[in-house]
Amino acid sequence: MHKIIIEGNNKLNGKIKISGSKNSAVALVPAAVLCDEEVTIANIPNISDIDALDEILKFLGAKVDRKGDLIKINSSSVENKLIPEKIAKKLRASYYFMGALLSRFKKVEMYFPGGCSIGARPINLHLKGFEALGAKVEEKDNLFLISADKLVGTKINLDFASVGATINLMLAAVKAEGTTVITNAAKEPHIVNVATFLNNMGAKISGAGTSEIKIIGVDYLHSCFHEVVPDYIETGTYMILASVIGEDITIENIIPDHVESLISKLEEVGVPMEIGVDSIRIKAPSVLKSTNIKTQVYPGFPTDLQQPMATLLTQTKGKSIINETIWENRFLNLRELNKMGATTETLTNSKAVIVGPTKLKGKVVKATDLRAGASLVIAGLIADGTTTIKNADYILRGYEGIVKKLTNVGAKIKLEEEKE
Repeated sequence: MHKIIIEGNNKLNGKIKISGSKNSAVALVPAAVLCDEEVTIANIPNISDIDALDEILKFLGAKVDRKGDLIKINSSSVENKLIPEKIAKKLRASYYFMGALLSRFKKVEMYFPGGCSIGARPINLHLKGFEALGAKVEEKDNLFLISADKLVGTKINLDFASVGATINLMLAAVKAEGTTVITNAAKEPHIVNVATFLNNMGAKISGAGTSEIKIIGVDYLHSCFHEVVPDYIETGTYMILASVIGEDITIENIIPDHVESLISKLEEVGVPMEIGVDSIRIKAPSVLKSTNIKTQVYPGFPTDLQQPMATLLTQTKGKSIINETIWENRFLNLRELNKMGATTETLTNSKAVIVGPTKLKGKVVKATDLRAGASLVIAGLIADGTTTIKNADYILRGYEGIVKKLTNVGAKIKLEEEKE
């Protein structure tokens, strides 16, 4: 485990370049298993989640060549083996191997995935979709056995617009017989990115980015080159950070349309922004106004930005209310913010109140998940004194080079190994 140490209350100036999307990359890498040749994916973020997926690919027998932000994956010799539980549990996105291996081999054995502890995160929608395609699902002691004589296209309506289920069912349907239609599909940018990747290999997918996705099954997927889109959650995190401590910050390599809901909310609290074609310039105002936030599926306000935004709300004037509609365990960061001097109250699993502005003071705090960790990094940057964030490995799962990026704009921040 690592810890991040921050000497706070230093104004930040300069440019921050956004990396490839974590949520996109962690689906693209397992999707490469479907290719019958070699694929090349560019703009892959250098994060620990990709390291874990790399480990799974090599265990399955894929040839992986990773240099910088480029990864080449040849899955022609992949074997359909049971992925060890200790690897599968390293990250939530390991479940994408369910859809990919089922599509390719018509059988997959896999343990329940891991990841951040932000709620129950069931995979029942994934399993129901696999069954609709003709698979049989058996579960024993956290191990799933999913098999089918053949997968046949059908209509699948998702009870909830789940990102994971939408992607997993796209992967499973790519080599199914006939046509599959997914309704009430999630619309996030990384879903479009994954569909484009599959189409570049010869898949026939239309409608990605809308609530209805159509997949016509194919027998063979060929080699291709593909690029990961910029990470809009990383973009949003640095936008929030710049809004409270940035003297003059420019965030580059972004797609402004992907963070439209956040731009709207920051305008509401009084943050001036200059929005370019692929960049945004922010100068933190002297006064921030309170606001209310309700997380929603894309294009609504992202649940992954709720926790970083909570730190900003501690600096706004008045009472703000957060309604979390996606995950039931996403207020653990508020307890840590309160240690630093924030005034927050969790009313229910889905509702919290923050009253500001409050001056934060550096303390020893603990990251409980990826985005909670980002929330605490922002808190540490605006606090007086030294903040030590334990369990910082959560943060490294999703933010490439965060210490270097922040150091480059003037933050006093360092990463150290935690001693036992």
